[in-house]
Amino acid sequence: MKTFLVPVDFSDTSKNAAEYAAQLASEITDSKIILYNVYDKIIFSTSRDTEQTSRKHVAENELNDLKAILPVSEKVTVSTVAEEGSLVENIEKFVAANSVDFIIMGITGSSRIKQVFMGTNTLNVMRHVNTPLMIVPPDAKFQGLKNVVFTSDFKDVASTTPFTSLKAILDLFNPMLHIVNVDAEHYVELTPEYKKERAIFAEQLRSYTPEFYFLRTYDLLDGIDLFVQTHNIDAIITVPKKHNFLSQLFVTTHTKKLAYHSHLPIIAIHV
Repeated sequence: MKTFLVPVDFSDTSKNAAEYAAQLASEITDSKIILYNVYDKIIFSTSRDTEQTSRKHVAENELNDLKAILPVSEKVTVSTVAEEGSLVENIEKFVAANSVDFIIMGITGSSRIKQVFMGTNTLNVMRHVNTPLMIVPPDAKFQGLKNVVFTSDFKDVASTTPFTSLKAILDLFNPMLHIVNVDAEHYVELTPEYKKERAIFAEQLRSYTPEFYFLRTYDLLDGIDLFVQTHNIDAIITVPKKHNFLSQLFVTTHTKKLAYHSHLPIIAIHV
């Protein structure tokens, strides 16, 4: 059974992510969704256990209400969990103890202030939890996962590409794989180094028959945006790592821009 963990804070964005997860899981045989809420611990000068119990009860009721309206097929099992604590720390422990295969979360915030405060939890999970994470933008609607694009800088592919995680995603969703390199030095022809790295990709992923693209553009986002539009892409797979263009999650970089401004889900996988 494939287990999808869906953290929710009962915002419209997290509810949309839960709906997306429900439709996605409905296309997978033998799958399970866990709707997961972490509520803050309140410290009192005197013991007030009834208040903590009440907070847990409210969270559980909200989770059950959400569960009742999710568009899941009968073959999908949906459960709910409400826990007290810190979201990222709790998720780290929960995925380890419950064999979670995939995390699906929403993200929101169109301004710099909203990005900092409303997107921190999702990006912190991306940075600290090694389980594959799908980030669902607030206006994303499930259209299937028939075409996915994997972005790569084509540098030291053998050691910097998490092929096991990538293959697991491809086996789970069975999409067409497009591998894209965006190079700002658009006047440069394909180098022997590039061809060597592409050959490693081709060998590692030969059973998935990937298609390769070398985009010559000064701006990564412009290149990716144009590509996803012209190739009917349903999700972007990326590796948030420090030495390429998907680095430094809490400054203005491409990973953060992709997460906030893409209308498509982004799947983050780790080496």
